[in-house]
Amino acid sequence: MKTQMEIPEDGFKGLKKNWSKDLVAGLIVSLLALPLSLGIAKASEFPAIMGVLTAIIGGVVVGLISGSPLSIKGPAAGLIVIVAGAVNGFGGGIEGWHMALGAIVVAAGVQVLFGVLKLGKFSDYFPHTVIHGMLGAIGFMILAKQLHILGGISPTHLVDGKLKSIAEPIDLFMELPNTVQSIMANPGNQTILLVGAICLVIVFGWPMIKNKYVKKIPAPLVVLALSIPLGIIFGLKDIKGGLVKVDNIFEIANYNVSFAGMTTHTGVFIKYVIMFALIGSIESLLTVKAVDLMDPWRRKAKTNKDLIAQGVGNGISGVLGGLPMISEVARSTANVNYGARTRWSNIFHGVFLLIFVVAATPVIEMIPNTALAAMLIGVGYRLASIKEFIHIFKIGWWQLVVLVSTTVAILLTDLLVGVGIGLAVKFSIHYLGGLPFKNTFKAGLRIEQDPERYVVHISGGAVVTNLPGIMKKINEIPAQSRIYVDLSECVLVDHTSMETFKTFKKDYESNGGEFQFTGLDRHKAISKHADSTQILPKDVRKELKNRNTADSDSRKDSDIDHEHRIN
Repeated sequence: MKTQMEIPEDGFKGLKKNWSKDLVAGLIVSLLALPLSLGIAKASEFPAIMGVLTAIIGGVVVGLISGSPLSIKGPAAGLIVIVAGAVNGFGGGIEGWHMALGAIVVAAGVQVLFGVLKLGKFSDYFPHTVIHGMLGAIGFMILAKQLHILGGISPTHLVDGKLKSIAEPIDLFMELPNTVQSIMANPGNQTILLVGAICLVIVFGWPMIKNKYVKKIPAPLVVLALSIPLGIIFGLKDIKGGLVKVDNIFEIANYNVSFAGMTTHTGVFIKYVIMFALIGSIESLLTVKAVDLMDPWRRKAKTNKDLIAQGVGNGISGVLGGLPMISEVARSTANVNYGARTRWSNIFHGVFLLIFVVAATPVIEMIPNTALAAMLIGVGYRLASIKEFIHIFKIGWWQLVVLVSTTVAILLTDLLVGVGIGLAVKFSIHYLGGLPFKNTFKAGLRIEQDPERYVVHISGGAVVTNLPGIMKKINEIPAQSRIYVDLSECVLVDHTSMETFKTFKKDYESNGGEFQFTGLDRHKAISKHADSTQILPKDVRKELKNRNTADSDSRKDSDIDHEHRIN
């Protein structure tokens, strides 16, 4: 294990010592971020160059003040549906874009407030199964739109006598046969689809290559390198919509925000402020936590500082016309894998993107739109992967019910309502499993100390919504102690708690302490998974309730007797 002295220094000292490694990582990540940022912006109904502007701000500005040294900030596929929904909710087109920016800027202020109020841990209260369900639904939504774009088709329908883009995912899937017919009837679209299909083969085939040196090259970079010459060979510049068209970043990045939506579309405005602030913060914080685990030096991000930095970046981006940014998982993972050591890799990634849009715009405009669609189809497939549903099912059918309920509810309603339904299903299952309502956010907790150890007695239940309070108390126990957690009086111990206790045990014992959690011998697991939810059977619950009642009566009798003796 690395010692404290080996942890890379921050600031200019860190730049001086690690600039070469951070420069290389930043360059590779920028090449990965360029096409993805363009594609995410286009899919979000924003000007394509605004995706790159967002990534530049996320690197150069947010990178300087971020609380997470290795996470990469920029536009993310996970927010495509929300951003596009906001643009369309405000009427679409340029006006819809400007008013969506107003919601982004206000939400940015809310994110700063989250950080100031030290709410950086609030993502811990959010059930991960609901988050996976949300991301799965977003994946299906991305697929629904990009499968059409792959062939150069943007499905539309008549609304009040005007042609408007089809936005609902179910409608988009239903429209696929018509898109196929349109492609078959148009040679230009057939050419676009051919290039897209080649890119799609690379997106899905590249990760299957076994050579360890080849696998180090990200698939999007290969798509970028091959799609440009393919576009030239097949003459995509002469086909309408064949190639990316980007604006001059210095001409379009002005004061673009409009707050008119606050009065003209008040309900829509409030809805998207909530979604940008809440979903953006949760997604970003979860990525930051994942990057902490990947960091070779196991540095812990300052989550409150990171929320403030993200809010500042989103405020600047929104004013100038950019998308909301988060800590993006794929680019952050690449950053770690390519040897980044400090925040300067994120800053370098932003600088390189700025150089690209200033000096290489003609090259950027040689990228086929269908190549961006292929990359986003890859992202959507990973978000909605059947493997995730199978993995959740193995953990337990409870989790699968929550996952599927959230995904289906979002696809049939919208993101905010669907997430609410997923949460309602999650809590309902907990209550049906016996969790006392009073223990939803606060478990019964008692800590005993003797010369040998600390014993933490938890009663009622240990679930995702009360787990942060439990872990706060456990973390207050001195390091290198002996800690025993007694779960025998917990009616319900959910998967998140089981997983958290095991992770904490590994980290705590690696630093010289001892951690054990016991008392589950009478519980029943809902699946064979090692971290499955544990439930106390009804007969044991009844026995426990009777015993606690008897203990309570005994204490009352003792108190009365004591009072009589005093009198």
